[in-house]
Amino acid sequence: MPTVPRTLPVPRHRIGPVVEALLHLARNRGADELSRRLAGLIEAADEFLTADEASAEPEAWVPRQLGSPDRERATREIDGVVGGAEAGAGGLADGPVPSGGQGVTDGADSPGPRGGRSGTAASRPTAEPVTEPSAPSAAGSSAPHSTPPRTGRATWENAAAPRARGAAPRRTDGAGPARDPRPALAPWWAVRLLGETLLRLTDCTPYLGVLRVLAGWIVERARERGVPQDFGPWFWAALALPAEERADLLRRLVVADGTGGDDRFLAAAGEFLGADARTAQPLLCAWFGDDRRLPALPAATVATAAQALLYTHREGHADTLVDALVADGHERADELLSTLAEEDPGAVCRGVARWAVDPRPARRVAAVAYGLRAAPYAASEADRELLRVAAATLLSRTADAALHGGALALLVRDPVSRGRYVEQAAARFAAAQDPQLTAAALSTALASHPGPVLDAYRRRLAATGSQAGDVLRVLAEEAAPAVAAPATEFAAALLRARPDTAGHVAAYAERRLARGGADAEVGALVRAAFRTGPPSVRAALAPLVAAPSDAPGAALRGELLAELLREETHPDVLEALLVALVVRHDTRPGAAPEERAGHAARLRSAVLRVGTVLARGPEGGRRLDRRLAELARTVPGFAAYALAWYDEDPGVWRALVGSGGLRTIEDVAASAGRTAPAGTPDAERVPSAWHS
Repeated sequence: MPTVPRTLPVPRHRIGPVVEALLHLARNRGADELSRRLAGLIEAADEFLTADEASAEPEAWVPRQLGSPDRERATREIDGVVGGAEAGAGGLADGPVPSGGQGVTDGADSPGPRGGRSGTAASRPTAEPVTEPSAPSAAGSSAPHSTPPRTGRATWENAAAPRARGAAPRRTDGAGPARDPRPALAPWWAVRLLGETLLRLTDCTPYLGVLRVLAGWIVERARERGVPQDFGPWFWAALALPAEERADLLRRLVVADGTGGDDRFLAAAGEFLGADARTAQPLLCAWFGDDRRLPALPAATVATAAQALLYTHREGHADTLVDALVADGHERADELLSTLAEEDPGAVCRGVARWAVDPRPARRVAAVAYGLRAAPYAASEADRELLRVAAATLLSRTADAALHGGALALLVRDPVSRGRYVEQAAARFAAAQDPQLTAAALSTALASHPGPVLDAYRRRLAATGSQAGDVLRVLAEEAAPAVAAPATEFAAALLRARPDTAGHVAAYAERRLARGGADAEVGALVRAAFRTGPPSVRAALAPLVAAPSDAPGAALRGELLAELLREETHPDVLEALLVALVVRHDTRPGAAPEERAGHAARLRSAVLRVGTVLARGPEGGRRLDRRLAELARTVPGFAAYALAWYDEDPGVWRALVGSGGLRTIEDVAASAGRTAPAGTPDAERVPSAWHS
């Protein structure tokens, strides 16, 4: 039998010279040439690893790169080694394989790499020696790639796959067909050459394109197979890269977390942030525009993860963090600054003091905006003093006239500076629509200086079209007797001067009753409106007296309802009252049976009283019939009540409900009986016009 020349693949412990050759290529031909080789290795790693994952691969010890954080930790990789045998393209070898020195054309194997590089398996005492397989041979067929392909002229695929299929080569001992070991070695070489070469580069910046492609491949592969351990977080931390590029690569890679393995790129980002917060904080702010979902945290995105990292690692670096956030200007940076204003107001107050004297106009605008957010939470005198000084500085700059309203709001809030600036703040509020000097900001001086503040409110609301809701909402929250009585008089005067504010006045009265202790003042306001107010005012105040019996101020509401029904004949007011009665007396599904019965009885009595008065007027019967039908359709449970009342006393209700309204009530009640029980939670109720 003729002798067939056989060649042996390069032993794995000789990876050092191959890496040196690649580095030499970069030095002599430039980064572009090496980038093409590295990109080809990524393609080869993807192809060979994917092809070999269907079989159960054994494990081998692969030492990490010298100097990497966990270089002593061995990783599991596709090496195709079991008891000294190599896995071929079709499976494991059938028998023992001779050592790598047998059958080599040139004699014994050459010695290890020059210099004994410490990062290879040959020089590690902990790495187990690997026996290289002998090259396959076969009668009548040539060995694939009997000479190695020239650099740049063949891909890894061509180098690892046979050119032609012939008869299966025979093992030298005649035990059976041998397998070509090179396809099994290809994944190992592709992964190791790629990783070792990148780790040994003194500057990876020229290879950012390759690194981004590698990061994209890892993310894509991690979705189904997990992150390759050779390219885990340790690898990216060991690369020679500037901080900006490292942060961008980690941003691309964090979406691979949670897909397998113990390493986490998000934890690596936290370590990166903790190592140099001043440099890393602005770089993580650049993640705020990335809304990709994180598999490890399905409710989170890359942007929210960046927020969490910055918040968690702010200890000792809060001042640089607020500066980075205000410089970023993203809405997520604003969210985090608002959170810090509540939970770490000292850092925000110090930032406000810095920004108030910054020559950049945007920083001075930020000083006002975030100073107002931090002021309610500034508990220490030192923080309040920082805000006072910053506000006074901004107020002294004529070029910042647009910021004077916010500065005055800060100064009025502080008891130390309030007396000096309250008159100026009140005058500015009354004269201009300043979005920073609001009614709520001025209300902090109500208890100590009620005269100037109420006068400013009065002058501000005297203009037609001005919004009264904010002012009345602020006044309703003042419980001090020195403020409550003047505030109610102010609301009554406003209602007389501007009937269009009746809805806001009704909301003010409702809040005052809910707080308790204001029955006399509110009663006087509502009685005067019922006696002398136009129908639109009386209709707006009608829901106030239609509350259930367990509402705050129930006794006063009952008296006012009786007074209204004795005198009221206008159909608009009566319709508004009827709607409010039905909506506000709607029973809840969870109420006890006796409580539900009591609510139903009170509702029946009130609807009958209002309906009887409304039916007396011109067109009253038609309006009542239409309104009852509409309430049956829109208020769950009311149709069943109305039908039961009609069946109990048809003679009384026939005068109020026409045939069209009765048919609607019967249809809705029948439908509700088939689909759902009567009653609905508050959130599902149809609100009255005043509530809307």
